[in-house]
Amino acid sequence: MELNQYLEMFIEESKEHLQSCSDNLLELEKNPEDITIVNEIFRSAHTLKGMSATMGYEDLADLTHKMENVLDAIRNEKIRVTPEILDVVFESVDHLEAMVLNIADGGDGKRDVSNTVAKLKRIESGEPVQENEAVSSIELAATEVVATTIVEQDSPQLEYDSFEKTVILQSTEQGFSAYEISVTLRADCLLKAARVYMVFDILEKNGDVVKSRPTVDKLEEEQFDQDFKVALITQTSVDELHSKILKVSEVEKVTITQLTKDKLVQAASEEVATTIEEVHVNENPIVSQQKGQTESASQKSTAPANAKHATSKTIRVSIERLDILMNLFEELVIDRGRLQSISTEVKHPELNETVERMSRTMGDLQNIVLTMRMIPIETVFNRFPKMVRTLSRDLKKKINLEVIGAETELDRTVIDEIGDPLVHLIRNSVDHGIESPEVRRANGKPEEGNVTLRAYHSGNYVFIEIEDDGAGINRDKVLNKAISKGIVTKEVASTLSDKQINELIFASGFSTADVISDISGRGVGLDVVKTTIESLGGNISIESTQGVGSTFSIQLPLTLSIISVMLVEIEQETYAIPLSSIIETSIIKNSDILNAHNQKVIDFRGKVVPLIFLDEIFEVPRNEQINQDFHSVVIVRKGEKLAGLVVDSFIGQQEIVLKSLGNYLTNIFAISGATILGNGKVALIVDCNALMK
Repeated sequence: MELNQYLEMFIEESKEHLQSCSDNLLELEKNPEDITIVNEIFRSAHTLKGMSATMGYEDLADLTHKMENVLDAIRNEKIRVTPEILDVVFESVDHLEAMVLNIADGGDGKRDVSNTVAKLKRIESGEPVQENEAVSSIELAATEVVATTIVEQDSPQLEYDSFEKTVILQSTEQGFSAYEISVTLRADCLLKAARVYMVFDILEKNGDVVKSRPTVDKLEEEQFDQDFKVALITQTSVDELHSKILKVSEVEKVTITQLTKDKLVQAASEEVATTIEEVHVNENPIVSQQKGQTESASQKSTAPANAKHATSKTIRVSIERLDILMNLFEELVIDRGRLQSISTEVKHPELNETVERMSRTMGDLQNIVLTMRMIPIETVFNRFPKMVRTLSRDLKKKINLEVIGAETELDRTVIDEIGDPLVHLIRNSVDHGIESPEVRRANGKPEEGNVTLRAYHSGNYVFIEIEDDGAGINRDKVLNKAISKGIVTKEVASTLSDKQINELIFASGFSTADVISDISGRGVGLDVVKTTIESLGGNISIESTQGVGSTFSIQLPLTLSIISVMLVEIEQETYAIPLSSIIETSIIKNSDILNAHNQKVIDFRGKVVPLIFLDEIFEVPRNEQINQDFHSVVIVRKGEKLAGLVVDSFIGQQEIVLKSLGNYLTNIFAISGATILGNGKVALIVDCNALMK
């Protein structure tokens, strides 16, 4: 069976399990006595181990197995949670994430983790963790033995965890029998999955299946040779079971072995055997209802007959399919505009009614399609708690990260781009913003600094804020650095407001770090942040008070594919101006136009607003002299800046599909894309941000 078809699902689910491990490890650090958290981490690690082994990524499975052993020792109270142990488990998760990313990039998932494995082994054996110690020859030998064991597991051998052993032991005490049933199919068997199904059907009718090897998924997909094993709890005799299974055609051999307490203990390691004894003696409440619990185990156990009974209300859809759906819908939007144009010209009542009804239906469809592309921003936020933990340790600072509004949804195209800018901003807050514990204590602040990551909707925008209670932006230091870098002159610097000074940190190559480090101080970062956010149609602003803290606020559009615009006309050409940039439209007299510093301006509600004549910017040829008495003006805004775009006339508002100009037209000034109108003509979309610069 070709496993590549499952690779994408494996990568996605692995990322989810590793994210769950990271989140729960952070919780465990706060509540080291909470065993339920350890159980959650163990479950994620156990699932990841099984998935990795199934897909053939043995290095990944082996490291997860070592981490799982440590977690098992913690939940069985053989090891106490300490910061040193958590550091090693975090290190293991980091390696696992790197392995999964390598697989996603087409690699084999192999990575040198010998040092981490050695630490995990020392923790498991109760020894102190020693940093940067080379792996001893004994440990290397042990690693080789484990690797050999994993390879040999292609032959089906049943291994039981503590829960499964407890179920079997409790059942045998209640008069049930437990068997390991080994079934061999004929070498010429053509429908192995069908024969497995028939065997499981017999076993389910005669008892409760506890475990199978290979797993049910592998059996269903025929990912085994000719042999498989099943553990069964039953009251049916061995002879009867043997006879019933052999009646299944193409079954060549059936071997049934009784499972006893001694056999379970002998098969297990000494440590696991001790654990089973403790569970048995302490009468774990989980298994107090022996028969009922056995039935529960059977439901979890996985018979092929029952494996498909569970239903899910969600499905995974590939991004490529969503993109295709979006492209098809965009074509419908264009055709809708065309139909509306024809309907207006023909003026046929039934056609008008049909077009209006179709427009309403397409409006609902548009909402659904756009909603399908929306992803909670937690997919980006999830990486930051662990990152802040690592940074705080590297910088020897105490930092508490609070995440608010992670459920806020944003278009996938925006989600893909916003991750790196947020990493820069959070690193900046942790490194430059939050002071050291000694400085905070001297300033009368708590030793622990706070960084808040907040997201929320407002209108057609999503706002993301990064707030810290650190030192704030040092006005004098920023000014001096800007002057020394030649970003501003001393004369200009003396006229700048605090807000304008704050904006200087977004200048290319600007940095106030005294020491260059991997965290910050290389003179890159915030200028890239601003450029990226503006390329997404958003903007970023700063509010900072020295000694109190800073807040970086990012404004982003909900979606980038279908936007509302104001259509305007210049000569015979149509242009689209995004409504998100427009404050209002106005008709002005020629006498309203003033001159200031060789620039034509108008007085707009008490503010001096420069005029930008789009026919000059886009070099539109004039066929005849236009009326100079009146001008149509679109007032647009970028941050605090205003400008008036002078056009010939307004056509009206419309929802349009934003299309790229392609690779050949990437450097067209002040044009962000194009759209096809209802009459079949192409309208260029004006980039107001570029014009304002």
